[in-house]
Amino acid sequence: MMNFSIVSEFMILGLTQKSELQGILFIVFLFIYLVALLGNMLIVVAIIYNTTLHTPMYILLLALAVVDIICTTSIIPKMLGTMLTSKNSISYGGCMSQLFFFTWSLGAEMVLFTTMAYDRYVAICFPLRYSTIMNHYTCVGLLSIVMAIAVTNSWVHTGLILRLTFCGPNIIDHFFCEIPPLLALSCSPVRVNEVMVYVADITLAVGDFTLTCISYGFIIAAILRIRTTEGKKKAFSTCSSHLMVVSLYYSPVIYTYIRPASSYTFDKDKVVAALYTLVTPTLNPIVYSFRNKEMQSGIKKVFAFLKG
Repeated sequence: MMNFSIVSEFMILGLTQKSELQGILFIVFLFIYLVALLGNMLIVVAIIYNTTLHTPMYILLLALAVVDIICTTSIIPKMLGTMLTSKNSISYGGCMSQLFFFTWSLGAEMVLFTTMAYDRYVAICFPLRYSTIMNHYTCVGLLSIVMAIAVTNSWVHTGLILRLTFCGPNIIDHFFCEIPPLLALSCSPVRVNEVMVYVADITLAVGDFTLTCISYGFIIAAILRIRTTEGKKKAFSTCSSHLMVVSLYYSPVIYTYIRPASSYTFDKDKVVAALYTLVTPTLNPIVYSFRNKEMQSGIKKVFAFLKG
């Protein structure tokens, strides 16, 4: 694919231009990154190390943890380096690579949320048939679909950005290379890009969110049939926390990508983007894994092995 851009590098403004806030933000986002990275890596190691966790539910959690690691690692280290050194430039190739990996993780996470909701729906609504429906081949098939959709989504959007011409200015009013600020900088028509972003937002974000909510609707209906109050409380606690994280992820994504480039307000959009790029990957291990007794047991075995 030919690229005729004059711009060879971009300048990333970051979250704020106020020098007095840079040090505080560096510490905050370093902490967020370490929590997200170590939390998700712990999940990966615990699931791989414990054969008892080699079930569809935990394999999907493993995939989510890997996606979150890629998402945060593609964005935060560069952002931290910019805060620390005040060198806020990124090469054209580096920007496109960051865009590709972020867009891939965005698509993968949305489809994974839907797949995980379907897994919980089968487990709660069809407990006796769960092992038959969610067998090894089904799990591999679902993960293959997740990967295919994520890669296709990323290639389409990155490929369309690569076709644009950037002839200046080259200042990205954001903390990473995302589609909206790049479209705002292009000096060639971006109508096709906007249409494809809109299509992806409707099919992936709105579509997956709807399917996820439908799955949880059936789950809640099944929970209401549980006779014990304690059982209802536990199930509702799990479902409500899952829905909270899912809503926290989908809402800003839909808000960001459903609008044309001319309507972007970057000061507000940077805060919104932080929700699905930084906050959700940090919350996922806590909400989906660390509250689970089997996962807690698996993590303890890992620490016991490290001590030994």
